[in-house]
Amino acid sequence: MERSSTTSGGSTRREATRQKLYEAAVTLIAEQGFSATTVDEIAERAGVAKGTVYYNFASKSVLFEELLRHGVGLLTASLREAAERTAGAGGSKVDALDAMIRAGLVFIDRYPAFTQLYVAELWRTNRAWQSTLLVVRQQAVAVVEDVLREGVDNEEFSAEIDIPLTAAALVGMVLVAALDWQAFQPERSLDDVHSALSRLLQGRVSGRP
Repeated sequence: MERSSTTSGGSTRREATRQKLYEAAVTLIAEQGFSATTVDEIAERAGVAKGTVYYNFASKSVLFEELLRHGVGLLTASLREAAERTAGAGGSKVDALDAMIRAGLVFIDRYPAFTQLYVAELWRTNRAWQSTLLVVRQQAVAVVEDVLREGVDNEEFSAEIDIPLTAAALVGMVLVAALDWQAFQPERSLDDVHSALSRLLQGRVSGRP
């Protein structure tokens, strides 16, 4: 039992160290770009020795790739949790999508630098981690696809909707709207932004009943 406790403690410490490195890397890369950011700077910002970076990650590129996995994994988990919580409360699939929009906004509000990097990297084609990025992006979109598919199956949504494209559009709407909010309309509250996107989701933009 003592050995197990020690192992657990070591694992917890390593995860805490990796989290520090993620936060340091995403902040620095958002400020000055990937190429200009050095391992020394990441270590200094995280408050660890340079060797600690290489102990946890083989290179700066591997660190950034794992950062993408970690960040999008958190987003995916928050979207899934929102959908499951709504389903548990007996909500509709539209309610689930609305809850996922809010969860996405909360995530982006909490991790704005990561979101900026993620959106920027989606449009690059010459990165070593491009295939990883496509995989984790699909994981997030798949959570929305599942809700849409269930809505089609229970006839809450039209069978004519293009599920993959609609899911990608919803995720993209939240990402871009949230970045626009933070960059150009920071005086608006999260509730206000969520309300505006909720109207789009529910087709109430035209003002018709």
